[in-house]
Amino acid sequence: QVQLVESGGGLVQAGGSLRLSCVVTSGRAFGMAWFRQAPRKEREFVASISRSASGTYYADSVRGRFTISRDHARSTMYLEMNSLKPEDTAVYYCAANNRIMLLPNMRSQSDFSSWGQGTQVTVSS
Repeated sequence: QVQLVESGGGLVQAGGSLRLSCVVTSGRAFGMAWFRQAPRKEREFVASISRSASGTYYADSVRGRFTISRDHARSTMYLEMNSLKPEDTAVYYCAANNRIMLLPNMRSQSDFSSWGQGTQVTVSS
């Protein structure tokens, strides 16, 4: 069982930056991703990264502002968020799966079997 722990959320003004971290505390994570859920909205895909980090994929709403990366030595995945907007306000969740290949269309919650508890990101206008 893969266990994931997120950190790095907080309150930031519009235009600011935050970096989220997701540590794999147990198990092996192959493909990994970030999702987010705003109040009264469904959880949505933000970005994903393959095990080798050769493949990275982004939602249109964050492409060019967010960068996903991972450091195997630290068993950690990151989400660097720049030019934050109030509409980025949400609980951000880290997810992982055990699939060898991460495909660009793996953007559903069902494509990932392990989840963290989430970290709140609030962007004030």
